[in-house]
Order: sequence, then C-alpha cells, then structure tokens
Amino acid sequence: MVLGPDDEIRSREELAAFVRALHQDFLRSGGEWENQTLATFLEALAAWVDDSPGFYRNFGKELPASGDWTFLARALQAATVYE
Repeated sequence: MVLGPDDEIRSREELAAFVRALHQDFLRSGGEWENQTLATFLEALAAWVDDSPGFYRNFGKELPASGDWTFLARALQAATVYE
C-alpha cells in the first residue's frame, strides 16, 4: 500500500478507504513502521506537512493548491474524540 506521487485520492470515500488500509497495515506490520506511537506519528505528520513542497519538487510537481487542508485538519481533530 503505497501512495505514489502520481496517485490521487479523489473522494471522501477513497480517503476513508486509504486510512483504513493504513490501519490494517499497522495491525499487520506496525513493528516495521518508523513511527510506532501516536506521539511520533503525529510529529512525523507535522514534519512531513512542513516539508511537503520538497516532496513534490523531487518529483517535478507542485504542491496541489486545491487540497482541502481544513477538511484534513478537522478529520484529525475529530479522531481524538470520535467513536
């Protein structure tokens, strides 16, 4: 399960499926993940968001201007209390 530089998540449903796939991957092989705790995962997430323009540049692309940053932020926040 790798999201390549040319892959896109085109809908809310695809995003939910991707997050579920990440969860399943963690359950199967989380011991192989670099960030195995919520604290280190969130720190790495923030660092990647900061550095993301470089990721796109490395693949000859620009950071998508149409990304819905607010939706992702709300989803991350909601996951702290949502059952």
